Amino acid sequence: MDAISTFANGFIGLFSAGGEQFTSWVTGIIPQVICLMTAVNSVIKLIGEDRVENFCSKITGNFLARYIVLPVLAVICLANPMCYSFGRFVEEKYKPAYYDATVSFVHPVTGLFPHANAGELFVYMGIATGVQTQGYELGDLAIRYFIVGLIVMLIRGLVTERIYAVLTRNN
Repeated sequence: MDAISTFANGFIGLFSAGGEQFTSWVTGIIPQVICLMTAVNSVIKLIGEDRVENFCSKITGNFLARYIVLPVLAVICLANPMCYSFGRFVEEKYKPAYYDATVSFVHPVTGLFPHANAGELFVYMGIATGVQTQGYELGDLAIRYFIVGLIVMLIRGLVTERIYAVLTRNN
């Protein structure tokens, strides 16, 4: 009988812990995400959507802009999954590489811009909890994630661009 009671209490405890976590998000991260999204959308509206589109179209000729600047702007401004829509500004032959670069950045950005990929926030927060437990600063983790994300997205963009060029050349 004690085993059943222990199991039942543990089972309910699991959902209680989940409820506490959810409550902390509702009072903490969710309002922050909403404010950040509102600010980003306001800036785009102030600048003008046409101007933003023209700027993005012009910068895609440079590989650094194509695989770093444009994906960073897309992820921060539009968040996941809308960030992939900025691929429309990229030439057809670069679209697979743009997508690969962008998809590799939607997790590393969550430390500085949690609105960009709220679905992955639980992963970052789990890692962040471990880092804080060890006595390290969260800001350092967020900046390191961001920098590594930039490096990885550039590498993935260039490698995928080359692979795509090789594969399409043979057809």
